[in-house]
Order: sequence, then C-alpha cells, then structure tokens
Amino acid sequence: MTSTPSSLANQRILVTGGSGFLGRAVLKTLCERGCHDVVAPRSYEYDLVEGARVKRLLRDSRPDVVIHLAARVGGIGANLANPGTFFYENAMMGIQLMEQARLAGVQKFVTVGTVCAYPKFTPVPFSEDDLWNGYPEETNAPYGLAKRMLLVQGQAYRLQYGFNAIHLLPVNLYGPGDNFDPATSHVIPALITRFVEAKESGQEKVVNWGDGTPTREFLYVDDAAEALVLATERYDDPAPVNLGTGREISMSTLATTIARLVGYEGEILWDTSRPNGQPRRRLDTSRARDRFGFEAKLGLESGLKCTVEWYVQQRRAGVRSIA
Repeated sequence: MTSTPSSLANQRILVTGGSGFLGRAVLKTLCERGCHDVVAPRSYEYDLVEGARVKRLLRDSRPDVVIHLAARVGGIGANLANPGTFFYENAMMGIQLMEQARLAGVQKFVTVGTVCAYPKFTPVPFSEDDLWNGYPEETNAPYGLAKRMLLVQGQAYRLQYGFNAIHLLPVNLYGPGDNFDPATSHVIPALITRFVEAKESGQEKVVNWGDGTPTREFLYVDDAAEALVLATERYDDPAPVNLGTGREISMSTLATTIARLVGYEGEILWDTSRPNGQPRRRLDTSRARDRFGFEAKLGLESGLKCTVEWYVQQRRAGVRSIA
C-alpha cells in the first residue's frame, strides 16, 4: 500500500466503526497517509442509534471529514434472524449521523454501503446504474435497503445543501482479523472455521448451506481500505461507486479451495434445504478505476491463504472465539 502524503493529512477525520474489521484497516491506511488527527470512538461511548449521542459525537469530535463504517452486519443466518434490527439500526445510524454532520459543517461525508443493496436479479456484472432496477435478495433485503436509503439521503443533501456526500458499494470483504463468530460471520470465515474444526476433529464430511452454485466476489480488506481512502481523497460526485475485483467464484469452488488450503480431505456436501442467497455477484469496477484510480491488488487465493494462516495461528494461541 502507498505511503504517499495524503491531501487528508491536515484534516480531522472521524471514522465510525473504527474498531471493526474494515475500520482497523482504514485507520492503518490513514496513518500510512500521514493522517494523525483521526477520531475513532467505540460504540459504547457513542451509540449511533441514539440521536442525542450522535449530536454529542459531532460536538465532541468536530471533524472535517466523516467516514461512516459502523453497521450491524452478519451472514445469511444473522440477516434472517434479525431483519428488523438490521434495517432499523443501519438506517438510524446513517441517517442521523449524516444530518448532524451537515449541521456541524462537515466538509465531506463518506458512506460505505453494501453490495446487498443491488436487486436480486441484477445483470452481471453489476453496474451502479442498475441499483434501482428491482428489489434486493430477500434474505438480506432489509439491510440492503437501509443502506440504499443513505444513498438517497446523500444525493438529496448534495442537491439541497451542497453537502459533499459520496457513496461506496463494496463487495464481500475478507482477510485476517475478520469476524469468525459462527453466529454472525460471513461465508469465508464461516467456511474456514468449519473446515479447520472438521480437520481437527477428524470429521469425514462437512455440510454447507445451499447447493454450491451461487457466485460471489470478494475483496481483501486491505484493498478495500485503500479504495475507501482513495475515494475520500479524490472522489466528489453523487453517483455511487462499486468497490471490488471484478472476478467471481462459485460457492462450491470457494469451499473446495478453502478445504485444500486448510488441509481438509473429507467430503464436502450441500444442504439444499438452506437458502442460496443471491444467484450471482460480480461487479463492474470501471468507475472506481476511472474516477479515483482504484484496482484491487491481492488475488483471492493469496488472500485466502493469508486468512487461513492467521486464523490457525489464533487458534493455536488459544483464541477460541475470534470476532
């Protein structure tokens, strides 16, 4: 990653969700850019669902730039179990924070949305222009729509108030330090955990959700942080921007690859009574390349290898619940 001095270096930057998976990588990238006036409060200090605490956060931090990463997230199981919570908390956090940032005179507001906002049957590769052409995949629609509303808010604020809000749409992220809690983890950490535990216990087979045919695109967390900081530095436009690699992989191939990297040699089965989620995901990433020069650096297999090695080291060190 680059260490070139940044145009952000002399700005006071508020990063919500700074203790999270992506947040830690963003803070590291900002530091490498020479940004040292960065505020990253913990959720117990300022609960962004509560309006009074959002006001207090903006009053206390007085930022020039806000990078909004805080979110209630999880895999298919967590979304199915908590649709109301995922909608309400994500909508309330973003809507209130953007309004208070506007009132506080913040110069730039960066919203990190989600690929889950896209319609269920979006033509592949997903173009940002197709974002409104249908309803999201049902298992994560409340979360995706809550995030989509923040795009509406940002564009409306730019029109009415001249507020500099941008909206980024990353694909599924992964890498060392990801959430490996089985109740809330996404697919890559869930598969890594499943195969590592199966290898350790000598299980002859591993059963995964769905039928293995859906495809997904994955972005290594350090690449995502680089993209986000580049956009914060260089992008100023109401149009949303995809962040990804432009390459997809089927769930069956992903599972086989992770099993091989883990060293698991048992049988891989699929439970077709469980939901598949969206049929395909692959992004058109040309806007990010053309508008602020982002292209992902790390290939999927290399990133998976790093992630597996990190997770195994954590288990060996006795860190049994990694979130």
